Amino acid sequence: MFCDSAFRQKRTIIFAAFLLSTFIVGIAGALQAPTLSRFLSYEVNVNPIFVGTFYSLNAIASIIGSFMLAKYSDVKGERRYIVIFCCLMGLFNSLTFAYTRHYFVLITVGIFFAALASAAMPQIFALAREYAVKTGRNVVAFNSLIRAQLSLAWVIGPPLSFALAMNYGFTTMYLSAATMYVIAMIVIMLFLPSVERNPVSKADLNALPSDPDQPIFKNKNVVFLFLATVFMWTANMMYLIDMPLYVDEVLHLSTSLPGKLMGIAAGIEIPVMLIAGYLVPYIGKRNLILFAVICGVLFYIGVITFRGELALLLLQLFNALFIGIVANIGIIYFQDLLPTRMGVASTLFNNGVTCSVIIGGMIQGFISDMYGHEVIYYIALAMMFISLVLCLQVKTAR
Repeated sequence: MFCDSAFRQKRTIIFAAFLLSTFIVGIAGALQAPTLSRFLSYEVNVNPIFVGTFYSLNAIASIIGSFMLAKYSDVKGERRYIVIFCCLMGLFNSLTFAYTRHYFVLITVGIFFAALASAAMPQIFALAREYAVKTGRNVVAFNSLIRAQLSLAWVIGPPLSFALAMNYGFTTMYLSAATMYVIAMIVIMLFLPSVERNPVSKADLNALPSDPDQPIFKNKNVVFLFLATVFMWTANMMYLIDMPLYVDEVLHLSTSLPGKLMGIAAGIEIPVMLIAGYLVPYIGKRNLILFAVICGVLFYIGVITFRGELALLLLQLFNALFIGIVANIGIIYFQDLLPTRMGVASTLFNNGVTCSVIIGGMIQGFISDMYGHEVIYYIALAMMFISLVLCLQVKTAR
């Protein structure tokens, strides 16, 4: 009885450590990202071209760095130590930005540290998946609770970032992010487990629609899912960038409305993630993803059709269903297709989102300048339809 109680207590501590480490690493990222353009413009004093160049190079470096660490982690690296290493790189990155105002240093040394730090979250999710499988937990529900912590971090982080930067300066803000990385490393070192990876059985591999160990670009299911991820998140990124301008310049609605729309969507997303996690055994991952993308299609049809404040507020239900389900189930979908390469699978989902940041920013800037803001939402709708078609091509395990 005592051993059973101690075992349950240990599992509870490990579960709490996963939640806490995800939240803290998420807060560290959410402190830095929202104010980066302002930091480069007003503290480093560079023009918009250099700001855009920094964002593009940073995104590309993050894709490369996280993918290289993912491949290494799947072959021979212990994931817990890799997460600690990534947090250490995040600490160095925060300190670089706290004490440096030289653009060349930031775009070289800063981006180098940021590229390696970007792998922290995918590696945490890969470790969580392996731990859930090893201990017989509900994988999807476990991931849902952890993913909800990241969403919560992005609800709290951005307003905290602006409050710290505007009231106490960017040095204080970046030192706060550095502190988060230190706390995360302590939690991970003390409480996260080292998980021995079990080989996937031949029966499980035979049940997959394609060989998970073949090169990524030859695995049609992974390629279709990755492209679908890029298209759906590019549509979402264009909306996030353009919506405040669209509301102000085209619809002439309240300047506080964009904040309300984002806040309502973020608030609904968290319970959607948790509910979706518990529905997977009954509905299936593929069906949930398809439902989410259809909600995304309906959302952009609504944005194009309706122009009133109340309608836009109500449409956030469809937006939250789309984002909440895809953000939670999407990463597990990749992991299911690549059961022997958890690090690569988690990183592919993360890199799909990162690619969408680059593409969405470029399309929004060019199209809105040349053709106006309304065209953005027609393009987003087309991308959601393409994403739906691609998702339909993805075959799941038998």
